[in-house]
Amino acid sequence: MPSFENSKILVAILAAGATIMLTGFVADKIYPTDELKKDAVPIEEASNNSSIKMVSDTNKPQMPESIIPYLAQADISKGAKLSKSCAACHSFDKDGPTKMGPNLWNIVNREKGSVAGFSYSNGLKEKGGVWDYESLDQFLTKPKKYISDTKMSFAGIKKIQDRAALIAWLREQSDNPAPLNNE
Repeated sequence: MPSFENSKILVAILAAGATIMLTGFVADKIYPTDELKKDAVPIEEASNNSSIKMVSDTNKPQMPESIIPYLAQADISKGAKLSKSCAACHSFDKDGPTKMGPNLWNIVNREKGSVAGFSYSNGLKEKGGVWDYESLDQFLTKPKKYISDTKMSFAGIKKIQDRAALIAWLREQSDNPAPLNNE
């Protein structure tokens, strides 16, 4: 009878695991986490008499804040921790393998779409240029916004300090790290 008891315990554990996974799946369907495409309530510009003004014209292009000042103060150890979530799809070692995504060794100032053997999206191929600090920052902020048909299914990193930490760590993954001033 001991083997029957062990079987009941194993079935109970498997049933509990299946219930947890099903609950998570149903919760994702009931409460979607998609970001808003526009504000639910538009913010109106304050009157000229007010000392506080709010921007209401979201059609005006806004210059993104430069990542360069943040890189100089970035916490590289925090970047190493953040890179662990990237490691599921990317390798970082010199001559490391291509996984679901390309190897990111020596990514700073490397030509976009240049890892041999990796099938890049047409949008990334057409973007051209190099992965400088600003383009890495824009891509890591929201990959689908930077390159609409990117294959990378990553939501992005909201905090500029976190992006700077990750980019500073990526910069170190090179035999000859790129200078911070892009000279």
